Parts: sequence; structure tokens; C-alpha cells
Amino acid sequence: MSEEENIAVALNYNKDKDEAPKIVAKGYGEVAKRIIELAKENDIIIETNPMLAEALSGVELDETIPIELYEAVAEIIGFVLRTKNQL
Repeated sequence: MSEEENIAVALNYNKDKDEAPKIVAKGYGEVAKRIIELAKENDIIIETNPMLAEALSGVELDETIPIELYEAVAEIIGFVLRTKNQL
């Protein structure tokens, strides 16, 4: 992937009110860089998974992820929770 083809997808999930994680931001190139910068500025854990990001990029903003991606996203959520617990 070239620099311009970098992709970032941000998810939000509240287990008490959401049926599944939602896409809250996504973009390529400069937009992707800005999403990553904002995540870092706000101490949000970042996981690099280009294939999953590409699959999630097809989901509209504020939509829940498709059931086909539940398992892959669950692994990311598990990673985030483990990382938070280690901090």
C-alpha cells in the first residue's frame, strides 16, 4: 500500500447500549492520518490490521459492523481490553 492508500477506521462500542460496534470514523490518506493522530492525542489504543480496516471501510458511518466481521472485531476488542488492563 502506498502512503496515499493508508486507511483508518475507528470503532465505538458500549456493551450496555450497543448491539454491536459501530463505525464512528473512517478515511484514506490524509484523513486516515488525522484519525490516527486524534486517537493518539486522546490515548485511544490503536491496532493495525489493514485487511480488517479495508473490510470495515465499506460500512457506513454510525452503522453497526456486519455479522461476518464480529469474530475479527471481537479479537480487536479483546486486544484493546487486555492492553488497557496492562496500562
